[in-house]
Amino acid sequence: MVSMSATRSAFACATDGFVELVGQIQDPQWHLPGLGVWDVRALVGHSARALVTLETYLNNPISEGSLIESPAAYFRLMLGDGSDPKQRQIQDEAIAERGREAGRDLGANPIEMISSLASRVLVLVEGVKDDRLLTIPAGVISFANYLPTRTFELSVHSLDIAQALQLELPVVLTDAIAASLELAAQIGALRSDAPELLRLLTGRRTQGGSLSVL
Repeated sequence: MVSMSATRSAFACATDGFVELVGQIQDPQWHLPGLGVWDVRALVGHSARALVTLETYLNNPISEGSLIESPAAYFRLMLGDGSDPKQRQIQDEAIAERGREAGRDLGANPIEMISSLASRVLVLVEGVKDDRLLTIPAGVISFANYLPTRTFELSVHSLDIAQALQLELPVVLTDAIAASLELAAQIGALRSDAPELLRLLTGRRTQGGSLSVL
């Protein structure tokens, strides 16, 4: 079992790596292709929501709801099982629009905005107890189980930003990426195509279709 000390450290590393990458974005690059339908600004805006939601939920009052018991369960609940392609398309379109809106919300000085947001959140989480409950749209989740999902989002999208702009990955992301790989395996284990994912990860599946834990 991963200690909360390691979980908190991985989140801090993911946040620092994300801020470092964003700090390298030049003015003309914000409108370059980012990921899918997003330009770089929308991609960064979506990525920053990992921090925005954490700050928001920590400042919101706690209410009743179904308890989400693990980081992996959170992702499966939020994304569904993929059995309804139409529903997933609607969901993906909503995520895409929220990303574009988040990009616009970065304002005229996105680097400064991201840096300030990250600093606030890092200070905020220092005083949060591991068992603190957070109310989120999908239910109730402990801080200890929600924080790894933020590390995952920041790590994966830092990879996206680096790839889109051909930037070197910050060394500080190393532990965050390792933690995200562990969570990806946990998410994958809950899927019906878990055997195929294992074949892919062990080099036994090299052709046909596409697999993802998300």
